[in-house]
Amino acid sequence: MAKRKGRGFACINYPIGMNLGGDPSQALVHSTPDGKFMVSLSSIDLGQGMKSVTRQIAAEALGVPVADVYVDTADSDTGPHCMGSFASRGTHRVGNAVIRAATEARAQLLEAAAEELEVDAADLDTDGQGNIHVKGAPSRSITVADTAVAAQFRQGRTVSGRGIFLIPPSEANPETGEMTPVSCFAHGAIVVDLEVDEETGEVEVLELNSAYEVGRALNPKLVEQQLVGGAWMGISHALYETTEPYYPSREHGPVDFNSYLMPGPGDLAPHHIAVIERPAEDAPFGGKGPGEMCANPVIPAVANAIYNAVGVRCDELPITPERILRGIRANGGAQPGGVRR
Repeated sequence: MAKRKGRGFACINYPIGMNLGGDPSQALVHSTPDGKFMVSLSSIDLGQGMKSVTRQIAAEALGVPVADVYVDTADSDTGPHCMGSFASRGTHRVGNAVIRAATEARAQLLEAAAEELEVDAADLDTDGQGNIHVKGAPSRSITVADTAVAAQFRQGRTVSGRGIFLIPPSEANPETGEMTPVSCFAHGAIVVDLEVDEETGEVEVLELNSAYEVGRALNPKLVEQQLVGGAWMGISHALYETTEPYYPSREHGPVDFNSYLMPGPGDLAPHHIAVIERPAEDAPFGGKGPGEMCANPVIPAVANAIYNAVGVRCDELPITPERILRGIRANGGAQPGGVRR
């Protein structure tokens, strides 16, 4: 008996959002009396970084510091409409809506500043540090905070914006049924190296190497964290997580996270990531986001690596030691390299 090493590869082209029904998202942006900005969304942050990335997008579109922008993801009763946090659509759909809302609010901000400085709004620009100045004459300036005060207490002006991003529904070809259900794709590829104990059927993941094309990484650290977390979610689906043996019956099944099997810190392996940037034309500042894509290719890559290690082709999840051992026995022993004797 021995431990057999195997390597598996898988790749993915992942659709961002959906065109059916237009897949709309809305955003509202308004200034507070002290010159801060609030972004209101119904797009929920599930831990994927929705608040962080929309905050960055709003600050960039407004021309103000990120520290002066706040994001409120309330709910569908109090926030503007959003289709939801699914289909890896958050950065693309919601980000575009935020740009539109922030652009409208910025125009009103510059109009208010123009009235205070007695110039044309087209002659003004922001410096990203909380100031508005006359182009070519930076000494003639006013702070964003003072502009907000003037707008709301002297000019009787609101500094706010509304934005919606809506994809035109794709028409189906009556002859072929062909259509375009999504607006853009993200791409990824992963190589998994692991070891299979042919006596016990246990699998140990040794190393992950992946490359992902995400449009533009608007927040590189968030992208990296999502790719790492998503990969281990894929590993968990591939090797551990199940409600078996009698799903949907709860009999003999896990009832809480004490008995629901998942990988722990000791199961983690090195993960080397290459992020490829190819900005998408219709995405906010080119960013599409990794979303669910980072978990999906891991499962077939693990299955391929196990096949490469011992010659067992598993087509049920999770790939448990029992299933691997049954496969080894059915093959008359381990078949390293996936080559049948």
